[in-house]
Amino acid sequence: MPRQLFFDLDGTLTDPRLGIVRCLRHALEGAPIAIPSDAELERFIGPPLQQSLKRLLGDDAAATDALKRYRERFATSGMYENEVYPGIPELLRALRDVGWKLRVVTSKPKVFADPILDHFGISEHFIGVHGSELSGVRTDKAELIAHVLEVARIPARAAMMIGDRSHDIAGARANGVRALGVLWGYGSRAELTSAGAERLYDSVSALRGDLAGESAPLDAG
Repeated sequence: MPRQLFFDLDGTLTDPRLGIVRCLRHALEGAPIAIPSDAELERFIGPPLQQSLKRLLGDDAAATDALKRYRERFATSGMYENEVYPGIPELLRALRDVGWKLRVVTSKPKVFADPILDHFGISEHFIGVHGSELSGVRTDKAELIAHVLEVARIPARAAMMIGDRSHDIAGARANGVRALGVLWGYGSRAELTSAGAERLYDSVSALRGDLAGESAPLDAG
């Protein structure tokens, strides 16, 4: 049975902080609120953006308008104000070498995820890139993972989700998929533990050691 690893994108494969924070500031210009600090805006990295903007602005119409402004800047420059975490290309190569099948499973719209992966030269490692639609369809991680399992015909027991936020972990568990949390992104140890992560990793090298080591202790197949 194929072994499938589902990788979150933002905060797991790449650090998108600069671009997302700048795009959020652009999106919130003219909004009837005080624009949060950069540190506060980091909370938006990972979870579905429409929902986060609604909580901040108070209603759907304002959130939709802010999301439109966000995407205007993100599509032209923001998505490239980003960087791959050190060790990720080597991790992906090592995982492929020992037989894992890799997919990106992100709440980010697929129309943005694809060019980001291409731009940073890591798209070649993935057999599939799965994201939401600009309409908002499949921004919920549980819904997205269920969709991937269905369309790719992957048994839940043969897959494992790797992400840095609670919605990655909770979305996986809702579908009977094992989930690992990484601590180099934007979720805390407490957040990931509470969501039910099977194991937490402080470094890319530690994750590589477990998943690409000779003993392959977390083999999902």
